[in-house]
Amino acid sequence: MSHPHPELTLPPPVPEGGLRFVALGGLGEIGRNMAVLETAGRLLIIDCGVLFPDEHHPGVDLILPDFSYLDGRLDDIEAIVLTHGHEDHIGAVPFLLARKRDIPLIGSRLTLALVEAKLKEHRITPYTLTVAEGQRERLGAFECEFVAVNHSIPDALAVMVRTAAGSVLHTGDFKMDQLPLDGRITDLRSFARLGEEGVDLFLTDSTNADIPGFTERERDISSVIDKVFRHAERRIVVACFSSHVHRVQQVLDAADKAGRKVAFVGRSMVRTMTIAADLGYLHVPADVLVDAKRLDNLPDDQVVLVCTGSQGEPMAALARMAGRNHQIDVGKGDTVLLASSLIPGNENAVYRVINGLMRLGANVVHKGNANVHVSGHASAGELTYCYNIVRPRNVLPVHGEWRHMFANAELAVATGIPRERVLLAEDGVVIDLVDGVASIVGAVPGGYVYVDGSSVGGADEALLKDRRILRDEGFITCIVVIDAATGKIAAGPEITTRGFAEDEQIFAQVIPKVEAALIEATAKGITDELQLQQVIRRAVGGWVGGKIRRRPMIIPIVIEA
Repeated sequence: MSHPHPELTLPPPVPEGGLRFVALGGLGEIGRNMAVLETAGRLLIIDCGVLFPDEHHPGVDLILPDFSYLDGRLDDIEAIVLTHGHEDHIGAVPFLLARKRDIPLIGSRLTLALVEAKLKEHRITPYTLTVAEGQRERLGAFECEFVAVNHSIPDALAVMVRTAAGSVLHTGDFKMDQLPLDGRITDLRSFARLGEEGVDLFLTDSTNADIPGFTERERDISSVIDKVFRHAERRIVVACFSSHVHRVQQVLDAADKAGRKVAFVGRSMVRTMTIAADLGYLHVPADVLVDAKRLDNLPDDQVVLVCTGSQGEPMAALARMAGRNHQIDVGKGDTVLLASSLIPGNENAVYRVINGLMRLGANVVHKGNANVHVSGHASAGELTYCYNIVRPRNVLPVHGEWRHMFANAELAVATGIPRERVLLAEDGVVIDLVDGVASIVGAVPGGYVYVDGSSVGGADEALLKDRRILRDEGFITCIVVIDAATGKIAAGPEITTRGFAEDEQIFAQVIPKVEAALIEATAKGITDELQLQQVIRRAVGGWVGGKIRRRPMIIPIVIEA
């Protein structure tokens, strides 16, 4: 297998007759999926998603791909092909279109409807082309054929990209549920046909590659949800992704059987389900759906609330209910159903919400104690099946953390694909396909771009480091007044602290050390304000590190008088 090397340089120009692939997100992480194909001077983008921040990104709202690779090349983009409507595949589209609004968007009916609703909030009216499985479209230097795949959102598509330089089959997110709720299975016949034609580079979903066997069927959890509804004493609160139309369909059907009314809570949930129902992807039983404002008029044992927050997001409805910061008070006898799996990295946040709900007396049903969710991604058995059907010349695992991509690569090798033809790469690594052989040729910027309030790209790692220090270590200010004429201390040092368990009086011990450091510095002729601030910072930092075992943010202030 080929691994990226930290000393990779900028790649050379695309070879004549070559096809270049660059992932600006989605490799080594769950989210931010974005791939760029280039041939004959033209570009095709597949997906443009966001990554959601975790505790390492305090204050950040979203994380975008680094679009700098496209600087000066926006006019070369033929289109953005969207495989499906999840945020990690479409969430960054508004930020890219803000740079050039007329880049065509290509996707299925539901996918484009979700994107258009998002773009409307950004006051962008896109140029779109709706496609369906079996359809082929010529997009400049690229011919795209779309293939139906089954996923946890309707209307997902794989895409076969044909160029004069070679062909690429991108699965998007998929699994092989043979009895899906909507009857739309992954089109393995087309996968086999494309394999017979010849696939030069196979980009495969890695999310569940380290899980043996086959992913469970969506249909199998309906009976479990029905049982939860039958035994619930009071209100039922269901938390899931706002885009999980299949899961919401099961909830609506279970509520209908149990004689309950359903209300959607939260703007994103209401918006997505309204779109899905209007387009016919969500079938709402008669008289089941009610406005959330009517809930006070219904008995508790007739109420079902469907909301977001299954990943422990602090501002989502469920977390606010757990923190008693929502108009809906969850209490004793209520049942909360978390109908989703844990995204890696969200475990602590989810368990905090579960603990908070149970503390309030709610019965919490989740993947850990009941079979109430199945994944939308193919497990090892399904991936192996696909490799044997497609028989690609080269493989690049995508969409997953390193452990997922590594497991996926090993599956490819196990099916007989030569190890040197199975590439492992990370965001920004450049792969060229020339004469049917894929190889790593360099790297381009592929780091995080942070959406922080109204700022896009303004926050950087240094800022987040400061926020983490403030959050975890506290801060100390030290104010000293220096006589401008003599250079001696005229007043202070005055110490102020925040975020320490120790009594503030203990910090009086550092004052003599600051005074001594300043006297020594001025004796050496150091009078510059910035240099004196560094002297104070070193003196305070050395004492705090040795005495209290902390590394706080230290803010020295030197005033000349």
